[in-house]
Amino acid sequence: MEQKKMKDLQREVDEYISGFKEGYFSPLAMMARITEEVGELAREINHYYGEKPKKASETEKAIEEELGDVLFVLICLANSLNIDLETAHDIVMKKFKTRDKDRWTKIEE
Repeated sequence: MEQKKMKDLQREVDEYISGFKEGYFSPLAMMARITEEVGELAREINHYYGEKPKKASETEKAIEEELGDVLFVLICLANSLNIDLETAHDIVMKKFKTRDKDRWTKIEE
């Protein structure tokens, strides 16, 4: 399967959302959605790796699916604010590679 770049993901989500009259939700509503989706992700991680097993009545959801939900809403938020996530990523990586370059113990090569 061909790997998509973030620009492709942002375009795909925008094309999908553009098919609805409602369009993107407000940034505040999307922030609430991100919080909701991160909570669902946390619940799944707790079921797989934590001390809280699922109830017999709960359906099985994959961590991968929950991460996908978080990513979708994050892309929606970025698109609604005209933020290029590749640029945002580059800004953060530059920060980590400069400000935080000596913060953790490096693996010797």
